[in-house]
Amino acid sequence: IPSADECILLLEKMGCSEEVICHSKAVRDVAMRIAEKTDANLRLIEAGSLLHDIGRSKTHGIDHAVVGGRIAKKLGLSDKIIGIIEHHIGAGLTAPVAKSLGLPNKDFMPKTLEEKIVCHADNLIDDCSRQNIEVEVERAMVENHKEYALQLVKLHKEISDLIGMDANLV
Repeated sequence: IPSADECILLLEKMGCSEEVICHSKAVRDVAMRIAEKTDANLRLIEAGSLLHDIGRSKTHGIDHAVVGGRIAKKLGLSDKIIGIIEHHIGAGLTAPVAKSLGLPNKDFMPKTLEEKIVCHADNLIDDCSRQNIEVEVERAMVENHKEYALQLVKLHKEISDLIGMDANLV
């Protein structure tokens, strides 16, 4: 598992913007605060959260998770990090939803504890700033993405129950 410094160097080497790197560091900070309240692998959380948007070096579309997974494979990163990268979009996407968005017809739901923590931390960060999950839920509803809104609420509840507090407050 690469160190934080190695992850940031990889983001820079791949051509990620300062904004993407700032966002990734903010996601890392929240993910680590959540992870410290669990038995999650902290080194994996740190590396996965820093690298979750590596695909944004090539695209800012929803396919950045698929592209990021390919980049991570080429870089020889572990399957666990690849899983975090591929499963962080939205609050997870089912295969039918992924297909409807033009992604491969496969399940992009976060499964491992580390995938869920990074995915949720990503939803608690807007650009480089912290936001409550209700802001992202409202945005999803306004954009008529009801299934996404429901997934956000479900994942927030799962993480909050796991850490014994409202994840907005971490």
